[in-house]
Amino acid sequence: MRTEDEYIIYKCLNGESEAFGFLVDKYKESVYAFAFSKLRNFHDAEDVTQEVFIKAFRKLHTLRSWDSFLAWLYTITSNLCKNWIRECSRRPDRKFIDDEKPVALENRSLDSYRERLTYESLHEALDSLPEIYQQVLVLHYLGGMNSFEIARFLGMAPGSIRERLSRARALLKEEMLTMINATFEQQKLKAGFTFHIIETIRGIRAQPISIAKGLPWGISLMTGVFIAFLSIGTHLSIINPTGTMSGSPLPSESKVLKVGEIPVDVMKVSNISVLSNQRLSGAGLGSVVPSLQNALFMAPQAGDTWTKKADMPTARMSLSVNEVNGKIYAIGGADGNGIWFSTVEEYDPMTDRWEKKSNKPTSNISIACVINNQIYNLAPWEEIIEKYDPAIDKWITLRNVDMGDIFSFSASSINDKIYVIGGTKEGIKPLSTVYEYDPIKNTCVKKADMPTSRFMLSTCVADGKIYAIGGWNGNAPPLSNVEEYDPIADKWTKKTNIPEIRHSLVTCTVKGKIYAIGGLGMDGPGPSLVEEYDPIMDTWTRKADMPTGRWHSAGCVVNEKIYVVGGVNRMEGVPSLSTLEVYDPGTSGESINFKGKLPTTWGDVKLARNK
Repeated sequence: MRTEDEYIIYKCLNGESEAFGFLVDKYKESVYAFAFSKLRNFHDAEDVTQEVFIKAFRKLHTLRSWDSFLAWLYTITSNLCKNWIRECSRRPDRKFIDDEKPVALENRSLDSYRERLTYESLHEALDSLPEIYQQVLVLHYLGGMNSFEIARFLGMAPGSIRERLSRARALLKEEMLTMINATFEQQKLKAGFTFHIIETIRGIRAQPISIAKGLPWGISLMTGVFIAFLSIGTHLSIINPTGTMSGSPLPSESKVLKVGEIPVDVMKVSNISVLSNQRLSGAGLGSVVPSLQNALFMAPQAGDTWTKKADMPTARMSLSVNEVNGKIYAIGGADGNGIWFSTVEEYDPMTDRWEKKSNKPTSNISIACVINNQIYNLAPWEEIIEKYDPAIDKWITLRNVDMGDIFSFSASSINDKIYVIGGTKEGIKPLSTVYEYDPIKNTCVKKADMPTSRFMLSTCVADGKIYAIGGWNGNAPPLSNVEEYDPIADKWTKKTNIPEIRHSLVTCTVKGKIYAIGGLGMDGPGPSLVEEYDPIMDTWTRKADMPTGRWHSAGCVVNEKIYVVGGVNRMEGVPSLSTLEVYDPGTSGESINFKGKLPTTWGDVKLARNK
């Protein structure tokens, strides 16, 4: 639980805009380095970095999960860089050297010549590296980030980052590496950047929140109680304009440190405020207990774990599950004995409760995708698409152009389009066809065929590409093929096969990594197996097994956790399952070691990291 960011965001949304300076000071170098890696221009990168934080402050109230602030910054930066490049490509450079005054040219000529040579050398050195190494090198040397910080920023494993940094250094000559480091040191963000942002946002009123209406669902109950507690007596304090700080009733000593551009009050408290380890049933907020196990800032448990949740009311297989606004919708499916369902049930991860919703118009096996918070259930064998609006709990039926009488295909949504991939005709003929469905126009266009004909495959989206994984062609054994589809280029690329062959599996993407879960193999560990695929490295890694081995189940992602529900786990009698299990890949960021000081500030952690 990254309570520092959550606490500062809480302060910002309740009128203390100056608190945002802590987040700027904490992440500005990372954002600046990432922007430079995209734009290759220091001035443009600084302008984009400034725009990122201003936009983040304006839109802060829209951030659903406060502990994902860093990932949100990454997305904003990436999008603004794309817009910047697009705008620059549309307008020619209007600044000509003839417009400069002769005196200015004379004074600047030698300096700008030297600067140009330096920049050319820098770009030449970076261009000599594969693209996957360039980014980590820039984030490390320009952003001053270590491997753990880069991994958290990019949503990758620290080991992969260390491997790339090591490889990048090995590919560069020592003098080139020295030049890169020296140039980046000279191009760090200028002093005053954070305060400039604070002055800029001072006139922007952040949309407030109300505790009475409930905190964003991404924040835990304990954190919510913690924030309520802090509103009574704040221990992590940002110095106000008069230089005073909110005090603590506990015996303490404090001093002011300067970290970056923000003065930080570091308070050493002689007693630790804690919550009771009993359930909050009116017994109060707890007592002072000399145990870090009960501390408010308790470190989270390690990831790569499975947790059992409330069973789905209707046991079924071959269903679809989709996330909309933090809720999960289980749609359709079958009981394994030829009985198809029109059942729709909504699951709330916050309360761990299921609720019955309106049935869909037809009863069938469900394959559905989400676009703009609307769920589209695909039934090409009936030449229809059923559209569900969870906000009003209403279905409508759309007549669709013929995609052919296909079953057992897979579908993924990207760029506001749905891609229907593979499948079978008459239950025995595997297909390689790809159709692009436009829900706005309600039209269908055929695209480039997938290289491997198959059905009962699984597809998912990562970094703008669709990955088709596993499946079956009607003959033993199942397939291990992994193929990447680029919707923009309409092109397929062969990737590294999945280690364990299987079909009817679940695939989901969390922070750029693809997780292949369950599925039916051939005399192998398929039903409970979990493997992680890194699209950048094109490698597979074995992860913690799913407790209930199964296939023909469905899964989706909420708050960086994968929810797998339903399916079947044996052939005889084909009993379908209602089991819901949640997988935490452990990508939510590293925990903070508070070293016995509670509470603390990010400045204290930053100082420790820089030692």
